[in-house]
Amino acid sequence: MIAEASHAHEEGSKLYIMIWLGLLALTAVEVVLAYVQVFSTEGMLAVLMFLSLIKAAMIVAYFMHLRFEKTTLVWSLIPAVTVVIMLLFIFFPDAVRALELRVPQP
Repeated sequence: MIAEASHAHEEGSKLYIMIWLGLLALTAVEVVLAYVQVFSTEGMLAVLMFLSLIKAAMIVAYFMHLRFEKTTLVWSLIPAVTVVIMLLFIFFPDAVRALELRVPQP
C-alpha cells in the first residue's frame, strides 16, 4: 500500500517537473524571440500572445488542478470571457478617440 502511494507520488512529481520544464522552454523561446526579432511587431505580438496562452492553459490545467474539472472550468470561464469582451467593446472606442485628440507637433 505504501509502495503504491510512493510510486504514484513519483509519477506525479515527474509530471509536474515535465510541465515546469515545458513552461521554462516556452519562456526561453519568448525571450529569444524578443531579442532576435524575426517577425514584424504585429507578428511578434501574435506569437508571444499565443505562447502566453499555451503557458496559461498549462498552468491552469496542471498546477491549479483543473485538468479533470472540465464542466467547472467551462462554467467559470464563460462569465470571465464575457466580461473581458464587454470591457474591450467599452474601452476601444475611447482609445481610438484619444488618438484623434492629440495635438500635432510642429
